[in-house]
Amino acid sequence: MHNVVISGTGLYTPANSISNDELVESFNAFVQQFNADNAAAIAKGEVEALVESSSAFIERASGIKSRFVVDKDGILDPKRMTPRIAERSNEQWGILCEMAIGAAQEALARAGKTAADIDGVIVACSHLQRAYPAVAIEVQAALGIQGFGYDMNVACSSATFGLQAATNAVQLGQARAILMVNPEICTGHLNFRDRDSHFIFGDACTAVIVERADLASSAHQFDIVSTKLITQFSNNIRNNFGFLNRAAQEGVGASDKLFVQEGRKVFKEVCPMVAELIASHLAENQLNVSDIKRFWLHQANLNMNLLIARKLLGRDAEPGEAPVILDSYANTSSAGSVIALHKHQDDLPSGALGVLSSFGAGYSIGSVILRKR
Repeated sequence: MHNVVISGTGLYTPANSISNDELVESFNAFVQQFNADNAAAIAKGEVEALVESSSAFIERASGIKSRFVVDKDGILDPKRMTPRIAERSNEQWGILCEMAIGAAQEALARAGKTAADIDGVIVACSHLQRAYPAVAIEVQAALGIQGFGYDMNVACSSATFGLQAATNAVQLGQARAILMVNPEICTGHLNFRDRDSHFIFGDACTAVIVERADLASSAHQFDIVSTKLITQFSNNIRNNFGFLNRAAQEGVGASDKLFVQEGRKVFKEVCPMVAELIASHLAENQLNVSDIKRFWLHQANLNMNLLIARKLLGRDAEPGEAPVILDSYANTSSAGSVIALHKHQDDLPSGALGVLSSFGAGYSIGSVILRKR
């Protein structure tokens, strides 16, 4: 059994950003046109009038101020409100592969590794571009990595589940090092005409190098002390888009073919589950919550993160204890907690302990205990 470390992280950020004000302007233009087009039916009570949104509402509900996106114009067009992403030929690298390459190159550089040092690729994300061939095998080919690759989807927890899979492979000697990447085009499955959720998601890609400790040489190493995962079935976060939709044409275009959630139920049910999993994980490793210097939590909602930290610590978290990146990135699904790790790790002293945690649809929750080398 080999000791395992994270030796490098990377981040790909799209060039385009949308502020709350821009998003609200587009949404309200759609609402005004809808209400005007349906004025007679609304007056008769046959159609419910839509309600405008505001930047203040979005920030109060989520803590989000802006988000990065792969396409801005298509989202902000009130007549479209969907990103415009052109199809590519089968001979071109796909857009998820392109994002993964950008994040992977930074992770490899921070780890001091090349493609020749990597034996496997795991693409772990919520929104895979296609059923097959696996996006991971495409990334593997694009980077010139020998070995194997596969895709996995555990929604917003995909990164922590991917980290456990990568850790197991390296521990058991099945690979010297694994590249785990999380390319997320969340805006592709978001209903920008839904007032309660149109502001939630952004796009990004993260990458992590997991390797044998005795082969690691970078200045950015974290021992992977332990991993713990849990799932519990729930319909409160769901997306029913899939290849079987064409076999049931009556459902094509229905709202459940995009992201839908029961937000209040998710908040009420998931927060205590996350706090309990992390607390039990620490106890199993003879650690106290007070031993943890940093919590890199899934970046879905500021109020959720504040509550989880409060449940764990018994008080409000200090600014550096549970860093927030969702104000500028929004919810990037599986990439969020890794963005927090990537941007808030270099200041930690040797020996400092941290917890990387994700939570989302499934329900699925992951906890990874890390120790700075």
